Amino acid sequence: MHEDQLVRYSRHILLPQIDLDGQKRFLNSRVMVIGCGGLGCAAIPILAAAGIGSLMLVDNDRIELSNLQRQTYYTPDDIGKFKNHVMADFIHRQNPDITVDTVPYRLSEDELSSSIHDYDVILDCSDNLKTRQMIGRVAYSSKIPLIYASAIRFEGQLSVFDSNNDRSPCYACLFDGAETEQDLCSFTGVYAPLVNTMAAMQASEALKVISRMGQALTGRILHYNALNFSFHMLECDRNPHCNVCGCSRN
Repeated sequence: MHEDQLVRYSRHILLPQIDLDGQKRFLNSRVMVIGCGGLGCAAIPILAAAGIGSLMLVDNDRIELSNLQRQTYYTPDDIGKFKNHVMADFIHRQNPDITVDTVPYRLSEDELSSSIHDYDVILDCSDNLKTRQMIGRVAYSSKIPLIYASAIRFEGQLSVFDSNNDRSPCYACLFDGAETEQDLCSFTGVYAPLVNTMAAMQASEALKVISRMGQALTGRILHYNALNFSFHMLECDRNPHCNVCGCSRN
């Protein structure tokens, strides 16, 4: 770590739970983020500022006017551009020490399976159940910790799924329904501050997993209601009948 980095990350290094070793883990880590919309747009700059060494940004969406209500790193001049390209340009300016790569199309399950092994953590910042289920399957089979968050209307959820932990459920243990268009914020709406709140917590869980500090949300799911400012924590066990990680498949 060179002198400028020691200064840049000094407030992390001062924390005994992170210290120099933890910051080095950040700098040596590789994180894949799927989705550069509401959650990704807020989580990615936090990870970059914290010093995550390499980021892969996967998103096939282009910026639209309706995104600007909550996706605060995009401007009217960016409308029509790929979200991950605009985000990568911003990150290059924010922290030129780190590497940022982009995939401006939807990855197939086979493509994700073949590339995910290069990464330490995957953030699910997608906005539909079909994609989340695919990410959950690949993260489980690849034994890559999955940091999951969602935000819709005034409510958000957060959890960590880690198949390296025998007690950790997988995504399908908790969410195994059919995709509907009503699951999208374009049909139901989303409160602007909610996505930033959930994304900040999602980035925090990723940093905790990478640096091995504290207790991650593995085996638990956090539900947040912004309308009445309430938090509920639920303990989650593996589903023995899960079609992804159930006993019959092990």
